[in-house]
Amino acid sequence: METKKNPSADLRQKRGYLLNLGLCISLSIMLFAFEWKTEKFEHKLFDETDILFGEENIPEVPITIQTPPPPKILNPIIKIVPDDLDIIQKYDVVIDVDTDDIPEIILDGPPVVEPVDVLLDFSEVMPQPIGGMESWNRYLSENMKYPTQARRMGVEGTVYVSFVVNKYGEIEDVEVIRGIGAGCDEEAIRVIKEAENWIPGRNGGLPVKVKMRVPIKFRLQ
Repeated sequence: METKKNPSADLRQKRGYLLNLGLCISLSIMLFAFEWKTEKFEHKLFDETDILFGEENIPEVPITIQTPPPPKILNPIIKIVPDDLDIIQKYDVVIDVDTDDIPEIILDGPPVVEPVDVLLDFSEVMPQPIGGMESWNRYLSENMKYPTQARRMGVEGTVYVSFVVNKYGEIEDVEVIRGIGAGCDEEAIRVIKEAENWIPGRNGGLPVKVKMRVPIKFRLQ
């Protein structure tokens, strides 16, 4: 005998009701979920722990200076001029070649020929120190220092020194012709190089270069 289903247990009769109930429940859950998120976001309060930097640790943004871009370099426009273009001369150049008004130059005598800068051993007027030889000897005695080595070794003698007095009276090219050593030669050169300028020698009234030779005595007392 075939078993038949109880009509009270058949849910197909309540399918529409259950569908509507499920839709209402789903819509309510969805609305509740949307409402809960909105409420939570709108009333959220920031705590101090959410702040990354305090007021004293706020990083400063440096001031940046933006330089303008360099100007564009415009290439010059070269115009091509035809070779057969006639050149128009705007100005007339007038050259006066009249030489009648040139004054005549009359020379009083032959031109003065300056003598060649030649080193002489003698001249008409020999060089001399300013103040004479007495002033020269006084300069040597006041500025000459007896070398310690020569004093300790008991070295005495005369050092012969040569030098050139140029046409300006300056002393140059100082050298020892005959020395005695022990530091006396170097002392003689030093004193002569530090001397004042001399009065230059003259030939024909013009200053010339003259080579001088002087003796300097070193004597222990």
